[in-house]
Amino acid sequence: MVIAINAIFFQQHLLEGYGRYAHEIVSLLTKSYPEHEFVLVYDRTHQNLTIIAPNVKSIQVGPPARHVPAFLYWYNITAVLALKKIKPDIWVQPYGFCSLTSKTPQLLVVHDLAFHHFPNQISWHQRWHYKIFTPLFLRKATRIVTVSEFSKKDITQQYPTLKKPIEVVSGAANINFTPISWAEKEQIKEVYTNGYEYFLSVGGISPRKNMMNLLKAFSLFKKWHKTNMKLVFVGRLAWQYQDFQEKLKTYKYRNDVILTGYIADETLHKLTASAYAALYISNFEGFGLPILEAMQSGVPVIAAYNSSMPEVGGDAALYVDAENPSAIAAQMQLIYRDEKIREICIQKGLQRATHYSWKEAAELFWQEILKTVTVKP
Repeated sequence: MVIAINAIFFQQHLLEGYGRYAHEIVSLLTKSYPEHEFVLVYDRTHQNLTIIAPNVKSIQVGPPARHVPAFLYWYNITAVLALKKIKPDIWVQPYGFCSLTSKTPQLLVVHDLAFHHFPNQISWHQRWHYKIFTPLFLRKATRIVTVSEFSKKDITQQYPTLKKPIEVVSGAANINFTPISWAEKEQIKEVYTNGYEYFLSVGGISPRKNMMNLLKAFSLFKKWHKTNMKLVFVGRLAWQYQDFQEKLKTYKYRNDVILTGYIADETLHKLTASAYAALYISNFEGFGLPILEAMQSGVPVIAAYNSSMPEVGGDAALYVDAENPSAIAAQMQLIYRDEKIREICIQKGLQRATHYSWKEAAELFWQEILKTVTVKP
């Protein structure tokens, strides 16, 4: 079987969220099923990262698909023409979009419908693209996968006429997210926070990640506690990041806020494991991998009580109203002042993380590949 994989997010600086999910699963599948050929379809100069094997080959098809006109052209014309030469049995689409013109069976992964719930947090042209084309993608795809029971329910509620089954294949934390030694933690803190403890927030700098309310909560926390605790944001500058940067210039505790930008996985593993606590207070998430990454690293988690996050964190996280900075600050204070509660969260988190496995996810995904190939369009 020849399996085409949409690999446009398999780039080092884009390997977060959707890209990380797809990369983890495809990496395992290429090793588990060496008798099948995997063709990674890129839209620009690429690196295979860790997906290197005799049964893996890569092709580059332009133009780079990074805005709406290019999306439409790449998915429906240039990539389709390229695949006609390869004649794959299936085309895996891991990022919520698929081709409307291809005759190849397509397995579509829809991570979330955030654009329905927070339309103003994306550009107007992206909003238009999602609104018009998502129902068409869902109808065109041979089979559909999503990443949480929450997202499955959301899709069925938003598109009640969709008659196809939706299967849930959740992600997991990479095995390299693990507790580290005290000495390693001290070394990381020296590099990033001058040796001080810190709260960690992982995610691209954008309105959806609720950064402004997190800053307000941190202000309250600093007001209540005269401490050198830092707040570290890890992630690339995404949409509408300029407003956040401008407000940060006049922020009272700006010297206690660190923006690392996008960092390599090896550093992210250690930066996560060295945090005093992880904050994941997004407005909306289809899954939320950083929750599990922190838990598996032995770090307590404070998460928003919305969308999929309670499903992922279970009883191992402390939850807050994402729109209430005082509530966020109160949980930060609780984890800071009560070492017993912090230790309980750490132990529960370590246990919770074992409920998720990339190996299991890859096997479930493989079954969806087989079903996609056998289902007639």
